[in-house]
Amino acid sequence: MVYLLGGWQSDFSANWSREGIGLADAFADTVRNGLAATALDADEIDTGHVGNFAAELFAGQGLLGGFFGLVDPAFDGLPTARHEAACASGSVAVLAASAEIDAGRYDLACVAGIEQMRNVPGRVAAQHLGAAAWAGYEYEDAEYVWPRAFSDLGDEYERRHGLKYEHLARIAEINFANAKRNPNAQTRGHVFSDASFTEEDEANPVIEGRIRKTDCGQVTDGAAVVFLASPKRAAEYAAKRGIPLDSLPRITGWGHRSAPIGYAAKIAASAGQDYVFPQVRRAILDARARAGVSGIAQIDAVETHDCFTTTEYMAIDHLGLTPPGQSWQAIEDGSIEIGGRLPVNPSGGLIGLGHPVGATGVRMLLDAHKQVTGGAGDYQVEGARRVQTLNIGGSATTTVSFIVEREAA
Repeated sequence: MVYLLGGWQSDFSANWSREGIGLADAFADTVRNGLAATALDADEIDTGHVGNFAAELFAGQGLLGGFFGLVDPAFDGLPTARHEAACASGSVAVLAASAEIDAGRYDLACVAGIEQMRNVPGRVAAQHLGAAAWAGYEYEDAEYVWPRAFSDLGDEYERRHGLKYEHLARIAEINFANAKRNPNAQTRGHVFSDASFTEEDEANPVIEGRIRKTDCGQVTDGAAVVFLASPKRAAEYAAKRGIPLDSLPRITGWGHRSAPIGYAAKIAASAGQDYVFPQVRRAILDARARAGVSGIAQIDAVETHDCFTTTEYMAIDHLGLTPPGQSWQAIEDGSIEIGGRLPVNPSGGLIGLGHPVGATGVRMLLDAHKQVTGGAGDYQVEGARRVQTLNIGGSATTTVSFIVEREAA
């Protein structure tokens, strides 16, 4: 069992290059703020992990585990590692740190996720991000690889079940509205018109295929950090603060599945099955089974991957909110809204809050911690005690899901 002590995230509206902030500076600032937020000292940390996708491409920088040595002299000698799984990089870093704790190697881990993406033109950023597709074999004709891939996902839903743009637009509208409640959201100050969530080309231009501007997650500079502890270390932490151990959130379940890198191979493999991405469904169910959760009714909120509205549309039925292909039902009846049956992305998600690729999985875990401890502020889900995350890399090539829960008020 692994306890989640808390953490910190940067303001996702920042543009680091314009502000003269380097990747290493942002990393160090995030970890220092995380230590302060959790009242931990650097010399208490036993191991460090970094989630990052493409620092070599965006910033010419590799070996990000070495950044820990820039944070505090106490980190000199700290065992560290960097992890890459495209948009699931942060979650894979959490998995590695959790495994070390479960194995008894270490008692307290620092896990940071970071990505700088706004220091290059948009088309260049799109090319860099395309490295998570099957290079040389798919989407060679696409100007923007990932809008094209997830437009294809929308096309697949339309073939199998039918799909209306109004439902995708409503997903975007909800996530942008949630983001206005979040003081760290990249789009919290954005202004939209009613036409922004329609198929009106001027107000909501097409990016690729059926994907329009407001269907897209953000290109973001951002970082997040969380601290994971063994039961022994968590008990010491709780005792020092005079709080019950069971008031600290725990990661009670995890799921981790991978599929072939090519999108077409995944779709061919799922032909005739209930779910478009069976490995996404398996990761979700694996996390619940390990947590002893029998069904979706036991989940209070979800932080899910919405790199595009079609991705969240897929997640809704794969999570079990509706039968396969019927995600529109949960959109129309308000189930996914704050105050609904299962609020999805109360933080604003990747569309509203922002998507610094390597940081997203860590940020999701931090938002789960905020929700179950009542610390989410204006986007708090009332009474939340158990939150599920769903983090996807590539075209659902890597999927990681966590269950975070807290027993006591």
